Amino acid sequence: MIQEEDVKSSVWTKPYESRRAFIGGSDARIIMGSDEAALVRLWREKRGEAQPEDLSGNLIVQLGLVTEALNRHWYERNTGQTVECVQHRLRHPVLRWMGTTLDGMVAGSGAVFEAKFMLPWSFSEEAAAEKHMAQLQHNMWVTNARLAALSVITGGGKWVEISISADPLYQHLLLTAEKKFWRCVESGEPLASLTPSRRARASRLSALST
Repeated sequence: MIQEEDVKSSVWTKPYESRRAFIGGSDARIIMGSDEAALVRLWREKRGEAQPEDLSGNLIVQLGLVTEALNRHWYERNTGQTVECVQHRLRHPVLRWMGTTLDGMVAGSGAVFEAKFMLPWSFSEEAAAEKHMAQLQHNMWVTNARLAALSVITGGGKWVEISISADPLYQHLLLTAEKKFWRCVESGEPLASLTPSRRARASRLSALST
């Protein structure tokens, strides 16, 4: 279990650190997903061949940003837990191409805290867990956490906490995919080499959920 002092000791101190230099939690979702265009865009961004997508006009993304502090407050109020290490940026101690910017860590338990906003008509706990699984498992791997607390506010005025445990098999598949992706970033190798493994991974993950 990661302690607060461990997190603080790993926080980036160099101002020139950028998202180009590592794979983050939101990147993990793209790498484990099925959107090939998004994967290619991410590859080009990491290689410095394209600018990050401008999400300032994406209302759902912006709602997630402006409700993050409220989400954290609501989680603390309803659970009695304290969230610390808010917006701390970390690198994995060994795999330096893995990093994350934390929404927070739950004091005491060391669980990764993740705040999300979801639309009410597309919300279910199962769908929320599946949608954010790659990001949560990535962040747990980076922080050596065994649990994640997914705190969700919906547009329908509902708040839900979902507890997610670290999944060694999922993390193995995730790490394999991320290693291959980063190899392509560094070498310029075409992403076509990732497609078969992505399909196989999707098939295995589908089998695990049945």
